[in-house]
Amino acid sequence: MIDQIQQFLLTTGTDLTIKVLAAIAFWIVGRWLIGKVIALIQAAMGRNDVDPTLTKYMGSIIAVALNIALVLGILGYFGIQTTSIAAMLAGAGVAIGVAWSGLLAHFAAGAFLLILRPFKVGDFISAGGTIGTVKEIGLFGTTIVTPDNVMTVVGNNKLFSDNIQNFSALPVRRVDRVAQLANGVDPLDAIARLKAAVAKIPNVAADPPPEVSLLDFALEGPQIAVRPYTNNEHYWQVWFDTNEAIARVGAEAGWPAPAASHRVQQVGG
Repeated sequence: MIDQIQQFLLTTGTDLTIKVLAAIAFWIVGRWLIGKVIALIQAAMGRNDVDPTLTKYMGSIIAVALNIALVLGILGYFGIQTTSIAAMLAGAGVAIGVAWSGLLAHFAAGAFLLILRPFKVGDFISAGGTIGTVKEIGLFGTTIVTPDNVMTVVGNNKLFSDNIQNFSALPVRRVDRVAQLANGVDPLDAIARLKAAVAKIPNVAADPPPEVSLLDFALEGPQIAVRPYTNNEHYWQVWFDTNEAIARVGAEAGWPAPAASHRVQQVGG
């Protein structure tokens, strides 16, 4: 009797071990094949000039579907009825969907972002309280890399329900700087000098030309608006170069440092 039990346990244990090892092998090989399939599909879409946003989004959807199929295949290998599992997963999906309606909202918003295309991968945007370059539009969230190199994931529904500013959509973007002059400096002469200096800055667009105009008057003196245009790729370079040009022109022209002037009048008693 004991020998029969030992033989049964040995046979069953051996079969179970083989199946477990086979399942692990199927999982590893399956995951590798899924990665290869996704890479081939994305490469084919890239060769056909499909938008990177659509490529990444489709890759995510196909990866999820293939992973579910892989799990069902492994369960079927163990003799588990996958039809009942699939039905159970579908029912669970409905229940989870009702409970997690927010995730479904993010998924739907991602689809609308893909269809309406307010931005694409690589664009510099401001949306959902975040400013940065779009790295990836996922199933539920969009990955944005901020100017200080912080990767931020924002829910698609938050992006879609908020105002979206796309700084990369148009050929050029305006850089806004203000040159504060001291009292006594001729603003018309300053405008001429600044126009010439800003026009020499690398990557400043010729059309539209830089705008250098008398903006306002402050206690310190006249204020000059200095507004060159450039492609978003060169925005910060032009920003800093414009600041340097304003400082250099002021130094070369010998302009005094601006300071607020107040006239105090004493009334005798």
